[in-house]
Parts: sequence; C-alpha cells; structure tokens
Amino acid sequence: MADDQGFAAPDDRPVAVALRALKLGDLLVAVPALKALRRGLPEHRLLLATSAWLEPLVRLVPGVDGLVPAKGLDALLPFAPGEVDVAANLHGNGPESRGIVDALGARRTIQHARPGEPGLPWLDGILERERWVRLTGAFGMPGDPDDVAIDVPAEPSPAPGAAVVHVGAFYGSRQWPVERFAAVARRLADEGREVVFSGSATERERALAVADAGGFPESDVLAGRLTLDGFAGLVASASLVVTADTGAAHLASAYRIPSVVIFGPAPPEEWGPPASGPHLVLTHAELRVGDTFGAEPDPALLAVTVDEVLAAIARLPVGERRP
Repeated sequence: MADDQGFAAPDDRPVAVALRALKLGDLLVAVPALKALRRGLPEHRLLLATSAWLEPLVRLVPGVDGLVPAKGLDALLPFAPGEVDVAANLHGNGPESRGIVDALGARRTIQHARPGEPGLPWLDGILERERWVRLTGAFGMPGDPDDVAIDVPAEPSPAPGAAVVHVGAFYGSRQWPVERFAAVARRLADEGREVVFSGSATERERALAVADAGGFPESDVLAGRLTLDGFAGLVASASLVVTADTGAAHLASAYRIPSVVIFGPAPPEEWGPPASGPHLVLTHAELRVGDTFGAEPDPALLAVTVDEVLAAIARLPVGERRP
C-alpha cells in the first residue's frame, strides 16, 4: 500500500484514489469534487495523489484521508493493480493522466470519455470547478462547484486582520508590475490598514522590491518566511487579499476573505472565484494573449490600473470574516 504522508493510520476500508498532480490553485479548485467523492464513497479511504509539497494543504481538505506523492505525470502511482477500489481522474483527459489511472486496475474508474467513445465528454472552456463536479455527478456523486471551503490551520496567523498583498506568480505572464502593487499597498497603509506582503521564497526579492517602493519596512515582507499552512493561516485571518490569479486567490475563496483578483492569461470564466463570495475580478479580456506560461505580463493584466484596483477594494466588505 502506498505511503499516505502521515495522515491517519491505514485501515481495512477499500481505497479510493483521486489524481490531481498539480499546484496549489489546482488543488483548491478540485475541492468541490473531492467533497463529492467523500459523500459518494463514505465507506472508502479517500487518498489524493498529488505533489508531496502540498501535504499541509491537503490535510485541510475535509474528508481526504491521506496523500499519495505523485511526480506529475512522469510515473505510475505506487499501487499494485487492483489494490485501489475506485480511481478518479481529476487531472485531465490526456493519455498521460488516463494511463496513470488505468494502470491502477480499479474496480470502478471515474473519468471523462475518450473522444468518440460513449460516456461523459470533455468540454473546453468551462469553469474548472464545474468541470470536476460535472464528472463526479455523472457517476452518481453530485457536488456544488462553489463548495470550496477548507479547514483553517492550527498555526496562528503572524498578522491577523492585515491586508495581504500577494505579489508573486509562478509565471511572468501573471506578474502585475511592482510599482502598481506598491501604490495599492501605500494607499491601504495611508488609510490605516496593516499591510503585509506574501509570496514564495523565490518571490521574496520581488516582494522586497514592492515593499521598498511603497515605503514599507522589511519586517512587513512575509514572502519566503511562511510554511504552506502558515500562508493559509495568514490568508484565513486577513481582512483583504490583493493578488493576481494565483493560489492566494483560491485560498481567499476557500476562506471567504474579501479579495481583488487580477487576471491576465487565464480567463476568469474558467478559473475565477465563486460569484457568491466577496471577490472581485479585474481584467481586460479584449487584450488577452493567453500565453499562460509566458515570461512577459499578459496585456489583459497590464491594462488593469491602480485606480481600478482601489475602486474594487472600496466596493468590498473589507473586514468581513467567513462564517
């Protein structure tokens, strides 16, 4: 039996495995489908096959019993054929992910149909959360695409009630300019708000540049200083999150924290937050190039101004907490 990264001890329940071997935001948009699987398979041990570094966040997803480390789509999962009772492909519909799921030899497999074959067809251009609950629903396990809530980590926030300005983005196509983040942060501070800057360790220099441009001390830069669950705790206790379309935006959705999300190459119609939450999306879709992995900021992102972000913040119920 595969390792489950220290979750509850294995037991005699049949095993269900869901494959979603991607990044933080990708994990969080799959939460509604994972909850649907949990409700639909109450007698199973539900394991998520994903990137090992996501373990602290996977522990916060209600109903998931463990994590199976996955190396992207480069290797099969460490199960003998037939050891898994139910396998769900929440990753995609290409030959790589299908091959990994099919190799499990599960009694029941939940995935989209291949083109031209009977079953649930893959649809391009739909909301990612809707995609996966549409899949589980087709197999008798309905879900709510807006049911994105996860648990709050036990570790207390280093800055409860702060406005979190998340300056990072994995690809340059999503990097809103340093000076604009700085201008927004400066205005928030001038209004009397505590402001902190988040990002990964590799984004710390960018965060320091934003803080310096806005006249903030280095102590306000939390980028690179937090564990993953520490980052989740920071967002969970924030009064506001300002970010590009990144994992920080999906955490704000999970905790119903007021957020302004600046979209560039990815369409918000596919990756945006729940419409019912205190979240506002800014983009200029008519300018979108759509090169998700590009090194340069997408024109749809660059066209968003500081004034637009500040106007959006003014429309939010800043200070509202999740129920």
